[in-house]
Amino acid sequence: MVEKIAPVAVDAMGGDHAPGAIVQGAINAARKGLAVILVGPEARVREELARHRAGQALPIEVHHAGEVVEMHDHPGQAMRRKRDNSIRVCFELVKAGKASAMVSAGNSGAVMAGAILVLGRPEGVERPAIISVLPALKGASILLDMGAVVDCKPIHLVQFALMGEVYARRVVGVARPKVAVLANGEEDSKGTDLTRAAAAALRHAPIQFVGYCEGRDLLTGEVDVIVTDGFTGNVALKTMEGTAKVVGEYLKRALRSTAVSTLGGLLSKTALDGMKKRLDWREVGGAPLVGVNGVGFISHGRSDALAIENAIRRARDAARTHFTDEIARAVAPAEALLEGAAARVEKASTPPRRASSHDA
Repeated sequence: MVEKIAPVAVDAMGGDHAPGAIVQGAINAARKGLAVILVGPEARVREELARHRAGQALPIEVHHAGEVVEMHDHPGQAMRRKRDNSIRVCFELVKAGKASAMVSAGNSGAVMAGAILVLGRPEGVERPAIISVLPALKGASILLDMGAVVDCKPIHLVQFALMGEVYARRVVGVARPKVAVLANGEEDSKGTDLTRAAAAALRHAPIQFVGYCEGRDLLTGEVDVIVTDGFTGNVALKTMEGTAKVVGEYLKRALRSTAVSTLGGLLSKTALDGMKKRLDWREVGGAPLVGVNGVGFISHGRSDALAIENAIRRARDAARTHFTDEIARAVAPAEALLEGAAARVEKASTPPRRASSHDA
């Protein structure tokens, strides 16, 4: 029996193309049976629904929110001063159980701030993280953090690894995820003080930790969970997005360069379309938050209807797994793991005491 689940709350006013693309994405999701609550100024949202000729039979509700968080707003201040903003109201619906998850393509800092302020963190979680699902050659790897915590401490990386393992197992469906820390080499001596401390602790964690991985491993699928600080993770993601765009453009130009190559491109169209879809960030829809008491997805600011539709579906599927119930238990050993690693380092660096005449 399929579990009946509450609708997904969607910030109708978030993103470069709001509310038009957001409402269209919600309509597309609703036409496929996904229940949605559109959150924003009611008159404007209903006007947009009417413009798209969305019938009353669709599973779409409208919930009024009178304020909007702009991209230039300070995230924390906006959450406190604009208490009726569409992002905060989405989270309040999740907290009240009226929505199973929320999706927003708006100010990502405000989404993170709203998640912490309204939903709160599971016991023991130091900092939430943002996950990116990567289009790997084998399956799908997840990378975290994508920008929530720029200046990480070892405890953050250890907790990211433990939370990421839960997400990969419960949501992505990997039976025993392989977890690695991103570094500049595979040897234990590589990395920084931060990565070495985290890796030393994770070697004794109750997960399948495989050590370091390198940037070249991000898209191979050999590792299921890749852990790094928010600065490095965000740079890595943007680099991959840019590389995919450039490679696609090179390929397009090459296929148009001669009559023969153009014919080859036409013959390969099905395969090329499949590759393009695989690399299209809109197919992922959004980046889930992990480490808060609820399900939230941050979509790209340039999200169109396809991205929003996919984000709604993924958010609903993630909420159905109840993965957040396991997070507090997963991060509980983090402090002890770090203390154990520090004790082992201290013991290894302490020279043995020489015997003296008094020991005789």
